[in-house]
Amino acid sequence: MSLADPVLLAAGLLVAAGLAWAAVAAARRRTAALAAAGIGASGGHGARLAGVWFTIAGLAVLAIAVAGPSASVPVSHASGTVILAMDVSGSMAATDVAPSRLAAAKQAALSFIDAQPDSVDIGVVAFQQGGLEAALPTADHATTSAAVRRLAAGGGTSLGDAVLASLAAITHRTVTIGRDGSAPDIGSWPSATIVLFSDGQDEAGAGGAEAAAAVAEKAGVHIDTVGVGTTAGTTVDVDGYHLFTALDPATLTSISQATGGTYHPASDASELDGIASSINLRLTVTNQPLPLAGAFIALALVLLAAGAVLTVTRTGRVV
Repeated sequence: MSLADPVLLAAGLLVAAGLAWAAVAAARRRTAALAAAGIGASGGHGARLAGVWFTIAGLAVLAIAVAGPSASVPVSHASGTVILAMDVSGSMAATDVAPSRLAAAKQAALSFIDAQPDSVDIGVVAFQQGGLEAALPTADHATTSAAVRRLAAGGGTSLGDAVLASLAAITHRTVTIGRDGSAPDIGSWPSATIVLFSDGQDEAGAGGAEAAAAVAEKAGVHIDTVGVGTTAGTTVDVDGYHLFTALDPATLTSISQATGGTYHPASDASELDGIASSINLRLTVTNQPLPLAGAFIALALVLLAAGAVLTVTRTGRVV
């Protein structure tokens, strides 16, 4: 327990101690006077003293209350950093999820943002071939939502670069894989999460995604992947060509599992709407002060009331 003003406590306890000393001295003088007169101490006198002691105890507890006592208690709440990694490659223009994969993913991302408390900083990384940072993590969720709404499909996909760009947004530094494939040490970021919306199409191959996921896992960053599209697939027009594209859940599952995250399948817009409630952000435990003055005041009032009742009942007087 901590005190906001220990000086007030000391002053209050000195007053209570002085009253206690005065009560003891008065009781001794009364007992001595009665003994000198050949009269024994009565039980009523003891009861009257009990009222005095209750009153003094109440004043002592009240002294603690005015000193501003508080206790530090652990409180769990969602906090930290979330990066929404949005696939804006040409395949995301496919319409096997209405009205399109990207439009559905954007709506799911906006719902996710709306569901988060202000204690969560949210950023956006839009990725094609190479990560394109769209918005740094911020508690201003309106800014993040605006960045999501601006996204448009076009280009290729590199899931590995998407993860690295997301880690760069979290750490505010460039994150790259060494030429020998070694994972850089970016420190520990256990309160950070990447939520990757993609159809899993990866033109860079699985090796880049696996290496990037290893960097995230080493830093304690979870990656939750959201599969946007259907495994049946469809064709999409990209630069005048008709290309077949289908959801690749295996790649997305591999990325999430490598970091302790979860893969969330979504084959239609209605399933994507529920993504916000299915992704569980890790809780951060912080110590917050719990004021105790009210409890001490209540106890003091009980003691003072008990002292007054005993005094009035035995003597007919308040003091």
